[in-house]
Amino acid sequence: MNIAARSPKAVAGESATGTAAQSRRTIEIIDTTLRDAQQCLWATRMTVGMMLPIAEAMDEAGFAMIDFMAPVQFDVCVRYLKENPWEKARLFREKFRNTPLRGYCRSKSLVGFSMVPDDIVELWIERLHANGFRVVGTLDALFDVENMLVSVKHAKRLGMYSVGALVFCESPVHTDEVYALTAKALIERGNVDGIMIKDSGALLTPDRIRTLVPALKAVMGGRPLELHSHCNTGLAPLVYLEAIKLGVDQLHTSIAPLASGPAQPSAQLMLRNLKLNGFDTKIDRAKIDFVSDYLTRLAEQEGFAKGAPMEYDSFHYQHQMPGGMFANWKFQLQQAGLESRFDEILQEIVQIRADLGWPIMVTPFSQIIGVQAMLNVVSGERYRTVPDEVKMYALGHFGKLLAPVDPNVLDRIIANGSPKIPLKPEPLAPALPSLRKAYPGADDDELILRYMFAGNEVNEMLAAGPLNVSSPGFSPVARLIDELSKRPQVRYVDVQKKDTRLVYSRGL
Repeated sequence: MNIAARSPKAVAGESATGTAAQSRRTIEIIDTTLRDAQQCLWATRMTVGMMLPIAEAMDEAGFAMIDFMAPVQFDVCVRYLKENPWEKARLFREKFRNTPLRGYCRSKSLVGFSMVPDDIVELWIERLHANGFRVVGTLDALFDVENMLVSVKHAKRLGMYSVGALVFCESPVHTDEVYALTAKALIERGNVDGIMIKDSGALLTPDRIRTLVPALKAVMGGRPLELHSHCNTGLAPLVYLEAIKLGVDQLHTSIAPLASGPAQPSAQLMLRNLKLNGFDTKIDRAKIDFVSDYLTRLAEQEGFAKGAPMEYDSFHYQHQMPGGMFANWKFQLQQAGLESRFDEILQEIVQIRADLGWPIMVTPFSQIIGVQAMLNVVSGERYRTVPDEVKMYALGHFGKLLAPVDPNVLDRIIANGSPKIPLKPEPLAPALPSLRKAYPGADDDELILRYMFAGNEVNEMLAAGPLNVSSPGFSPVARLIDELSKRPQVRYVDVQKKDTRLVYSRGL
């Protein structure tokens, strides 16, 4: 599919009850295996070499687009994998010749919680485009359209396909009307090409999707509607089926074993469910099975988790902590000797969300609310200690709030938070001129990385050299050779068994 030239689909007149015309509808699949799925299950630790063996099959599988990288992937590439993320993007742009690559912009933030100047947001979009991304999704957890329009409008100027991503949340203020009005504003003011329901917290239910989708479709003028969810509660596959009957055009799935659990529904399961319910796709199942077999072997070799169904937990709908954060927090509290207070902290999160006007539990708010909850519980006094980010949120430094902060809580936050934080947010001055002055020899790819990462992190990544494109070997011999190559102190190995002999030498 040529994303840049694609006209919005006309789906008007389709019935939610499953008419003959609807039953023949083709549902497009957006793949999340290499981005969100491995972020949820494998801590984003897939290297270039791990991805390359399946690139051709994924490109030929028939996906509408491949969700490839967001700021989190850049963070892991630079800090842990020591891979240049721009070089990685260019390499896979060459491999994915038929399928558009998709990136993201989180409000006016990149890596970390801080807001960045508009010129940095625009540079981020420019570098995504220059390095082969043709689709960009923009989200803002406060639904502040002004924050979103900076990246949306710049993406459109560059000819990119722009998606307005609406993060789903269950609260008294996140009504169907709010979602519809936000989508309408993004279409009218930003001319986005599509709208996405981004259920990062796995909170959607079949009942809610039956009212949410019609509300959005009524204001979208025939533009395609995407649905992205996670399987933390086990409901996502059923929610997907209900959604397509109501007119959703595109579903986000990942390929098992990188699916289910805290990740997206598996492509294999959804292909079967869609077929049984009278819907078509353009997906080549043989290609999916090839990728799945490879990922299964990779998981076994590297000790990576395999996605599995999770039990339904009603408490999840109250604290709404994302699955990845849930596991990390439990581990951190255990390390600090506070594991016994985990449920108490979750209950405090419920109260804090009500205090602060029902912020969505998604980055950065999930993390800063979690920290505030821990401080409240451990200190025994609510809001005695206030992190900077909580005060910034309450005073509107991240954007306009959907609902006001409780006045009594706001007083405590202002009194106990850092006095260095202005009571009124001020526009951020452009940062690009000083950045160019500080790094006169750097190109724009390097400049944006220098802005995103502190200290020597970019230097260390660059010092690691070109991308390692070596594919993982699944045989014992291949694994032995790979391990030996990582140990410069090993100069010579001679292994013999019966009539077979293996000799490994380094510089001899």
